[in-house]
Order: sequence, then structure tokens, then C-alpha cells
Amino acid sequence: TNDLIDDGSGAVRALRLIEVEASEGGFRPVEGSEREIRADVVLLAMGFTGPETGSIASQLGVVLDPRGNFSRNADYATDVDGVFVAGDAGRGQSLIVWAIAEGRAAAASVDRYLTGSTQLPAPIPPTARPLTVR
Repeated sequence: TNDLIDDGSGAVRALRLIEVEASEGGFRPVEGSEREIRADVVLLAMGFTGPETGSIASQLGVVLDPRGNFSRNADYATDVDGVFVAGDAGRGQSLIVWAIAEGRAAAASVDRYLTGSTQLPAPIPPTARPLTVR
């Protein structure tokens, strides 16, 4: 999306789009691909590009995995004692349902870390991947 076009009264009328293709260092516009599509409502979904490097987890020294996410073990624990990670910061960009399930499982791990046991549900391990039908 290049631009939101209003109807003159401040309401959205259309989106101006342009196709892009991957190039070294990011993306570049595809020449001649610009177009407009009518729109009454626009919902923005912002892509996740990895944990913020200035975050407290970075300041604590939490290690990043090869994909740029915070590294974690099977209990959602990082290599820093008492620091756990779930959702996009550990999995990478994904759906909210994954973040919710991981948050619940990480809470069980935190409970076990703090009290020695847990009765909280742990719906998925950090290694779970979406089902793919081929």
C-alpha cells in the first residue's frame, strides 16, 4: 500500500498499491504495477520484524537464534536464569492464536520455575509448527 486516498471529506475512498519484489537490502517497487482499489474501510496488519534490540531482554543479554528471535528451550526459558519468552519474540511472526497458546504454556513454565510444579495447562511446546497439508 502506497497511499490512502480520501473522498474529500476525510473518509477513505481507495488504496493506492504498488507491487514490490525482494532485492538486496529490502524491497523495490515493480515498475508499472501501481493501481488503485476502492475501499470503504482499511484494517492495518503490521508485520513483525523481530524483537526490539533495545528491549530489556536484550539488555539482560538474551541470545538471539539464527532467525533473529530470542532463543529459548523446551520450557520457553532463555539462557538467562528466570527469563522466559513466548509468542512472536520467540517464534517469529505468527498468528495471535499461537501467541495465546504459547503465553499459556510459558505461564506454566514460569509457575514450575517459581514453585517447583504446576497445574496450569501447557497447550503447545515451543517447537510446535502449523499443520501443513501437501
